[in-house]
Amino acid sequence: MTARPISETVASLMPRAKTELAELVAFRSVADPAQFPRSECEAAARWVADALRAEDFQDVALLDTPDGTQSVYGFLPGPAGAPTVLLYAHYDVQPPLDESAWLSPPFELTERDGRWFGRGAADCKGGFIMHLLALRALKANGGVPVSVKVIAEGSEEQGTGGLERYAEAHPDLLAADTIVIGDTGNFRVGLPTVTATLRGMTMLRVQLDTLEGNLHSGQFGGAAPDALAAMIQLLASLRAEDGTTTVDGLATDAEWDGLQYPEGEFRTDAKVLDGVGLIGTGTVADRIWARPAVTVIGIDCPPVVGATPSLQASARAQISLRVPPGQDAAEATKLLTAHLESHAPWGARVSVEQVGQGQPFRADVTSPAYTSMAEAMRLAYPGEEMQASGMGGSIPLCNTLAALYPQAEILLIGLSEPEAQIHAVNESVSPEELERLSVTEALFLRNYAESKKG
Repeated sequence: MTARPISETVASLMPRAKTELAELVAFRSVADPAQFPRSECEAAARWVADALRAEDFQDVALLDTPDGTQSVYGFLPGPAGAPTVLLYAHYDVQPPLDESAWLSPPFELTERDGRWFGRGAADCKGGFIMHLLALRALKANGGVPVSVKVIAEGSEEQGTGGLERYAEAHPDLLAADTIVIGDTGNFRVGLPTVTATLRGMTMLRVQLDTLEGNLHSGQFGGAAPDALAAMIQLLASLRAEDGTTTVDGLATDAEWDGLQYPEGEFRTDAKVLDGVGLIGTGTVADRIWARPAVTVIGIDCPPVVGATPSLQASARAQISLRVPPGQDAAEATKLLTAHLESHAPWGARVSVEQVGQGQPFRADVTSPAYTSMAEAMRLAYPGEEMQASGMGGSIPLCNTLAALYPQAEILLIGLSEPEAQIHAVNESVSPEELERLSVTEALFLRNYAESKKG
């Protein structure tokens, strides 16, 4: 079997792919109306729907999910008796953070240093373009040999669970023999990788109240309890001195027994400053793939500019806890909540609100579809063999799909390799990776169809 016709077709389609990705990146599709107009997400959803219709998809629909966002669905029938493959991506994106820190506008796809920069270029608008490229290459080389369902989610980054709940209420909609989640990435550029595990996630907001109102720090400081100081102390209780996550009752000693992540490579990928140490214990793979990790992702407090000499009556923080496979996200939520309630100093009044949750996921990389994927990756990446790694991020939909369709095989691939810097400023995608992974997916679909004929 040769990859040449497929690879040549994909190569010829790359200029069109760049144009389309630029159009899709231009939508400021952050699924939070407090930050960006809902119309941006709605426009992006319509673009995705139009793209599916242009590829002859049937039953294309904008699905109104329970969290108030839209997911886009389409079905492309294959030959009689062919298996059905579900292709997943999401069109919503993380907010751009500090737009002034971007070297080019975050919602304007910009080529620089051999990469394409823009919010969502890798995570995960590029994943949707990857699916289109793979299908177009198959159409140009004998046809798509499987039936294909595509689902493009509209709120994955918010973790609000709209598509999960919609799928549970409509269990036949996304049923498939195999599911390809296009929202992870290679371990490094040029090394074909499937993601074997995902950490789950719970997101909590905690508020501390200590005073009826702010007070003059000179008149009352030293005796009156400052809510911001209480919050700092509470948040500090979530980590040991070495940085290890310390939530009462939560195990933090699991080990990763697969592909390892050399510390030097990790420091480079994470852009750790010279002289600054890593946190936690164990191997890097242990810490980012097999163990829980707490992160304070936001604090409501007075900014430095304009600050007054005042004691704060209230303080609020948002906390993310990544939950590794083998632990239950709901139980982790209970433990984190109990920890926050019991560690608040000085009798500060504590209120905790859950704002998101998703279970961890472990794929069965010994299943037959992975054999088809390994062969596809071997052809698309000459000289390289498929690797299996973990991923510290969360894709809550995976567990929903696994529960709804226990016989389906679930594979995770994508464009979010370390250089992509997803969720950070200056996110980018490697066009070479987009090209090779599109070839990979096309070859996989062909291999998988052949494997099912016997």
